[in-house]
Amino acid sequence: MHLVQRVAAVVLTLGLSASLVGCGFHLKGMNPTTAPAAYSKMGLALPNNTEELHEKLAIYLGATGIQLSNNSDAYVLRVLEYTPQRQELNGKLVETLLRLTVTFRIEDAQGHPVTEARTITASRSYQYDVATVNTDDQEQKFLNQVIVDDVAQQIVRQISSNRLPKVVTKPTLPATQP
Repeated sequence: MHLVQRVAAVVLTLGLSASLVGCGFHLKGMNPTTAPAAYSKMGLALPNNTEELHEKLAIYLGATGIQLSNNSDAYVLRVLEYTPQRQELNGKLVETLLRLTVTFRIEDAQGHPVTEARTITASRSYQYDVATVNTDDQEQKFLNQVIVDDVAQQIVRQISSNRLPKVVTKPTLPATQP
């Protein structure tokens, strides 16, 4: 085969592949944004003062096909720990570090863990000059929203990709008679 024919074959193959991808073609069941069928119904159990995380999780879980439900047969996404932190480093400029740590797991309808607990952390930092800028509260409020959004997206990605380690139950051995 001549060089021109080889180049033409490669260009044709790449062009056809690109047109399939461009039109949205994907193999059935391989969509990375679809949650596993086992988690099609899920309830949320979050601590107090986490309304923003609850709202973001509801949006992102719904986008993956998970229906939020409080039915007795629904799995529960339980947030075990929600820890926001704020640290300031003072100097000529003040640097503020915001961090949010969330530990969660999925439980069955009876409250038994289905997955191991997983911890996710997101952080952002910003600097300002105290003498010239007075927007610390606005910046902090905005970045807190960004952090909560980031954590919610990470949780949903891990659920939809089914990467959460399952709880391994050890079989109980029967008691031996002496």
